[in-house]
Amino acid sequence: MTKAIGLKQFLGSGWNFPVLPSTADRGLVLASGPDKVRQSIWLILETEPGERIMRPQFGCGLRRYLMKPNNSATRALIQNDVMRALSLWEPRIKLQQVDVEPGGDPSMVLIRIHYIHTRDGSADNLVFPFYLQGKASA
Repeated sequence: MTKAIGLKQFLGSGWNFPVLPSTADRGLVLASGPDKVRQSIWLILETEPGERIMRPQFGCGLRRYLMKPNNSATRALIQNDVMRALSLWEPRIKLQQVDVEPGGDPSMVLIRIHYIHTRDGSADNLVFPFYLQGKASA
């Protein structure tokens, strides 16, 4: 007989990203549930394939778009890479939609990710700003 598990247990808990010290118990700040999933998505988008020695294929590869024009062709390529990476590396979600739109800055795109948690069917979303020209200008 299988034992039912709660959403927090299914979605996981672990170190917050970035790793931060906890002032409450002299340990580390932990994240769990939907926050942990959001952090995982963010981590996948920020990681380049080849960065992780034990998982060389892990990541999205967005840095290849640095210095590329902010046009519909580039945004379509980014959309495809994000959908592929999240489908491969984040099994706790089912992607509903990924939109890549121009941001407020001409060198920025906004990656809007709409997904459903596979455990309970709850919808969630995340907006990931990505600068095609490197860091945001001051």
